[in-house]
Amino acid sequence: MVFHHVPAQAQSGRVGVLLINLGTPDDTGYRAVRRYLSEFLSDRRVIEGSPLFWQPLLQGVVLTTRPRASGRAYERIWNTGRNESPLRTITREQAEKLAERFAASNVPVAWGMRYGGPSLKEAVHDLLRQGCERILCMPLYPQYSATTTATANDQVFRA
Repeated sequence: MVFHHVPAQAQSGRVGVLLINLGTPDDTGYRAVRRYLSEFLSDRRVIEGSPLFWQPLLQGVVLTTRPRASGRAYERIWNTGRNESPLRTITREQAEKLAERFAASNVPVAWGMRYGGPSLKEAVHDLLRQGCERILCMPLYPQYSATTTATANDQVFRA
């Protein structure tokens, strides 16, 4: 491993932490699940095939039939108390606990989803509004993959 000297100007500026997770629909209904699946399955890192072939299939057959079945599956695990998926609940709670831990250090923590909401763009802009000049991005995936970490980093860079 090679370590490079970091110039003093790069060491200044407020640091924020961004927890990143894959995503979830906003609710279990057909439209919300369809919107989520469309965003997820339109990502070129997730489906690497030609959009000329894939998009008509996705927008036709897949997004006509799959949202109902996926919505029913989400209903079985849905956090009805918060009206959200367990992934959103867990990610939020992780960010809240980390924010508590970093409160004394004045390090803000935000969280966002690669697909669905809250979006990574919203989370990045929230940290920027809090004066963060550097953001430590923490994708919450067990391993690197183009379909998880890489696409999440792509989205952060776009924001």
